[in-house]
Amino acid sequence: MDLNTSLFLVRSEAILSFSALALLLLAAWRAEAGRLVSILSVAVLVAAGAYAGHFLFAGTQSLAFSGLYSNDAFANFSKILIYFAAAMSLIIAPPFLEKAAAMRAEYPVLIVLSCVGMGLMVSAADLITLYIGLELLSLSSYVLASFARTDGRSAEAGLKYFVLGALASGILLFGASLIYGFAGSTSFAAISTALDGDISLGLTFGIVFILSGLAFKMSAAPFHMWTPDVYEGAPTPVTGYFASAPKVAATVLMIRVVTEAFGTQVMVWQQIVIVVALMSIIIGAVGAIGQQNLKRLLAYSSINNVGFILIGLAAGTEQGIAAMLVYLVIYVAMTLGSFIVLLQLKGRDGDYKESLGDIAGLSKTRPALAATFAIFMFSLAGIPPLFGFWGKLVVFDAAVAAGLFPLAVIGIAASVIGAFYYLKVVKVMYFDDAVDIIAETDDKTLVWTGGLMALVNSPVGYFSIPVLGLLSAQAAKALF
Repeated sequence: MDLNTSLFLVRSEAILSFSALALLLLAAWRAEAGRLVSILSVAVLVAAGAYAGHFLFAGTQSLAFSGLYSNDAFANFSKILIYFAAAMSLIIAPPFLEKAAAMRAEYPVLIVLSCVGMGLMVSAADLITLYIGLELLSLSSYVLASFARTDGRSAEAGLKYFVLGALASGILLFGASLIYGFAGSTSFAAISTALDGDISLGLTFGIVFILSGLAFKMSAAPFHMWTPDVYEGAPTPVTGYFASAPKVAATVLMIRVVTEAFGTQVMVWQQIVIVVALMSIIIGAVGAIGQQNLKRLLAYSSINNVGFILIGLAAGTEQGIAAMLVYLVIYVAMTLGSFIVLLQLKGRDGDYKESLGDIAGLSKTRPALAATFAIFMFSLAGIPPLFGFWGKLVVFDAAVAAGLFPLAVIGIAASVIGAFYYLKVVKVMYFDDAVDIIAETDDKTLVWTGGLMALVNSPVGYFSIPVLGLLSAQAAKALF
């Protein structure tokens, strides 16, 4: 394939890369252009998403740069979701960052650059592309976590994320070197061929190390230790971003690696995925029970949800992958909506509130906000008729169809534990005495975006099932 064709296939990443450089020059020229650069960054993400949508509906399925990069329906479906989450994170961020004196033009530029990395991750067809994309995302994320320089918690979050992230990257790179050494190639297709049949102990260790590194990026147990601290310390808009777009990218990358590179050794990676899924569900549910900080609670919620998503991967079928993609779409809507609510928890003293006690009796003082938050909590718990129920249903259905009935039963039982802390939030808002410290929000953007996410999570979301099911099935088919 010639260079021009390859450049055409990577057009989404090219748009983001060149736009990020132009926006960085604009930021250097106009130091106070934070909001302008944010608006332009959203427009750039929309443009990149439009190209991904074009490739998705055109059914494009090609390899670029001599097999390093895959442009297929699976990658383009994922990119649209990633760019949407990133754009939403930019739209909701300015009020919070301005209050923290951190609304600088570098913030949207870093998010755009991280989206370049995530685009490479979900389109990776080679271990080299995988690592480049992962590091581009990670380096941007370390800076974003510590973006509020005057906040000690943010600096601590960035440092913890950097140290543990470097460790995870080293583990993944060591696994990649083992795979290369024993398989003789870094290409996913060549690795799959090399793994066909009996495999050596070295290759098994390589698979384990690579999956461990990816599990860290997904914040899946037992590699979740960084998640509560980083989510609590990072600025709230950044936390909402971490919980959505990068999690989608890491999950999609794991799907591609295990199906394309390790697909011939299902019995090796399936056991790992099942254990990680169950540990994430249980640790995420139990760990959240005693949390009083809402951001830490949502951190454990994200760990819990990763476990449910991985049940679809454990199935190892086309149906399971499609179910994961459906769950990821719903998860992004639930998570972004929850953090939009947190951004509206501004006290009468002007400070943002994060404690569970701060929302006591919220239904009496801010009924609309309490109702919106309750929708997200019920949806995260998977309680019908909210849309979050559908995500869990399709994942469990795929597991049962693949013969993993015990795994589905354990997952359903553990989801009851998770429901406890979601319902606890609702109980505090509706049945505790009102503390009346949350002021009325004056940011209409947060109100409208929160309402939109609540609408998606309501029963209205079920109307999207035919289209969502069709696109997710088309994306999953591209891997098989």
